[in-house]
Amino acid sequence: MDNKDFFSEIVSNAGVRIALIGVLAILGLFLVAETVNLAQNFGRPSNPATDTVTVSANGQATLPPDVARISFTVQNTAKSVSDAQAQTTKQANDALDYVKGQGIADKDVKTLSYTITPQYAYQTCPPGIFCPATSRKLTGYEVAENIQVTVRDLTKVGTLLSGLGSLQVQNISGPSFGLDDPTAGYDAARADAIAKAKAQAKALEQELGVTFGGIVNFSESNGSAPQPLMYAASAGAVNKTAGTPEVPPGENTYNASVSITYEIR
Repeated sequence: MDNKDFFSEIVSNAGVRIALIGVLAILGLFLVAETVNLAQNFGRPSNPATDTVTVSANGQATLPPDVARISFTVQNTAKSVSDAQAQTTKQANDALDYVKGQGIADKDVKTLSYTITPQYAYQTCPPGIFCPATSRKLTGYEVAENIQVTVRDLTKVGTLLSGLGSLQVQNISGPSFGLDDPTAGYDAARADAIAKAKAQAKALEQELGVTFGGIVNFSESNGSAPQPLMYAASAGAVNKTAGTPEVPPGENTYNASVSITYEIR
């Protein structure tokens, strides 16, 4: 049998034809995959870059605050839990009605904690006198609610402090001035750091007489957090007779550091 007859016999066999078609299909898919991979990696070095340079820079952004947060506590003590709760609830509701009357939205008022704490009186023996061991006696319960208010109109901060003081709430603290978006300050500082690092890299290209390729590594870190202006007052320390306190918001400074590693071509 010559080669022509042998080839004709193979082609005429249905099973052999299917097998050949399958092999050709697999080979075609392999070639397509290799072509795509070659196109994606065209111009890239086959090995990781070994000639690199790293530039680092510190960035800073100073932004005015757009919110202020004030927290206060309402607490009362009574012989029974229910009496202490009733007193605290009334005082807290009066404070919340005042706050909302100043245009503060419901979403900007939240309870941070609500606690019920037993109160005891301790009796001890005078020195040198024999008596039973130290004992304690339950005298009542303290109910406390801690509330935080977010103020978006910063011109109302002083008025709120004065008004809350006149309602005899306890432990007023704040305002803590900051940004409603907690990442906005750092993002602005990081953008400043990246711009400085890029400028440094461009200067190095000219000074070293080289050309930088793509970025092969990047790292970042935030600097120290801004220290917000805090105003603290105890019950009765702020009231209408004392006048509305002036509470300037100032500005907060945010910091960021970046390091960028470039490939040297």
